[in-house]
Amino acid sequence: MQIGGRPYRTIWEDERRHVVVIDQTKLPFAFETVTLNTSADAARAIKDMIVRGAPLIGATAAWGVALAMRDDPSDAALAYALASLGATRPTAVNLHWALRRMQTVLLPLPPAQRAERARTEALNLCDEDAATCRAIGEQGLPLLHKAAARKSGPLNILTHCNAGWLACVDYGTALAPIYLAHDAGLDVHVWVDETRPRNQGASLTAYELGAHGVKHTVIADNAGGHLMQHGQVDLCIVGSDRTTARGDVANKIGTYLKALAAFDNRVPFYVALPFSTIDWSLGDGVQDIPIEERAASEVTHMTGLDADDHLRAVRIVAPGSQAANPAFDVTPARLVTALITERGVTPATAEGLAALYPQAERI
Repeated sequence: MQIGGRPYRTIWEDERRHVVVIDQTKLPFAFETVTLNTSADAARAIKDMIVRGAPLIGATAAWGVALAMRDDPSDAALAYALASLGATRPTAVNLHWALRRMQTVLLPLPPAQRAERARTEALNLCDEDAATCRAIGEQGLPLLHKAAARKSGPLNILTHCNAGWLACVDYGTALAPIYLAHDAGLDVHVWVDETRPRNQGASLTAYELGAHGVKHTVIADNAGGHLMQHGQVDLCIVGSDRTTARGDVANKIGTYLKALAAFDNRVPFYVALPFSTIDWSLGDGVQDIPIEERAASEVTHMTGLDADDHLRAVRIVAPGSQAANPAFDVTPARLVTALITERGVTPATAEGLAALYPQAERI
């Protein structure tokens, strides 16, 4: 995507073979990058949400393994890198998918061949992610054209959290069809949930939609149902951090409530995801998907610019009050209109997913 007229991915290797990421904790008020020099740097970037979004977490983990192999290609170093990176965040299954892929490629090789092979695999994984997200956009675009044809005026789409290019290597998942629709001349407007407590919608989704020239309006998290009741939402598209084999979807906390409101108001509710987000080992997402519990300070405090344009964190919760911070919730498949994947649009069912992805291709 373009920032200031220059094309960017969210993670790349520069001319000195340094791994560079966009520091998403600084957005939308500053565009800064961070260089990852070691596997520990990659793990810290994932844990501290310098990078976030399931596909980008996976790509960063792959580069983390490559950095570990550059420093020490031994079996012990490989095992340590896989374990330390795998422990960073529990819900996004792309993390573990990427680590399994790196392990499968590297473990059979003699140590002397691992560093360059790991670098090549990380580069390939990033290129594949960008191509996959572009394909998700192409598969979802006809849904937007069809919805737009049924009405006059702009197509109003609601999204939750950030599932755009900042969550992936490029293009995004939920926002990919929106970008392609905008580029094709479709009149699109996006309702952007602020997405408390970290405000990824207000800070990241709004930032990248604005950079691309897509019309959008940031709304409070609890406004979506009201807008649906009054016919101001034509469809919802969200991303996924883990989708079970039967179509249950784990996504940023608050997604489930949007799905309930959409179901009650007969608003289509789509989930866009790549194959790497599917966890074929799980069926019941509500019972089986591990939900990350993050620091209470993310709820009790907010960060933004003050009147003097200084970035500050302020407490918004009464002193002495406790705060809980589950980072994700699970939307049951019965509330999902369809899943938009790089291979096509399918019902959120075991049969639908199995038809797109034969057994032999699942890892």
